[in-house]
Amino acid sequence: MPIVKSLHWCDEAATARFARALAALPGVRQAYIELQGHLGAGKTTLVRHMLRALGVQGRIKSPTYAVMEPYELPGLNIWHFDFYRFSDPREWFDAGFRDIFASPGLKIAEWPENAAGCVPPADLIIQLDVQDDETRQVTLTAQTKLGASLLHQLANSAPDEDRP
Repeated sequence: MPIVKSLHWCDEAATARFARALAALPGVRQAYIELQGHLGAGKTTLVRHMLRALGVQGRIKSPTYAVMEPYELPGLNIWHFDFYRFSDPREWFDAGFRDIFASPGLKIAEWPENAAGCVPPADLIIQLDVQDDETRQVTLTAQTKLGASLLHQLANSAPDEDRP
């Protein structure tokens, strides 16, 4: 049974605080996180803040055209996927994504529904919904034991001001 939690982010600073809190959790280094939301919801912005908090230096590109951007840190591999343009499951196998998902490290995917049937169940799903006032309603769904652990730890570390 998935575990669900709701948050409200009033601005990009709230997004950054959440990203830092998530990045600080040791378990995130082995997680698969799916980001869901419409274009412009803030998925890539969240990833950029998170990768910065993990120690990624230099340019953090959106993988919209490349489908995947890898990042190597000491003791940590990170893969940022964007399946927006993904259309054929054969691409998944030809690109070696199955091997990446089977290896240790953090995997973050935008537009995971376009790779349905190929990607494993996410540890944590982060759904971003833009509200009329441009704030974000955020729904966190844990689908695995690791995801539940991350969600529990986040509940104890997320700033109160970001809660509804």
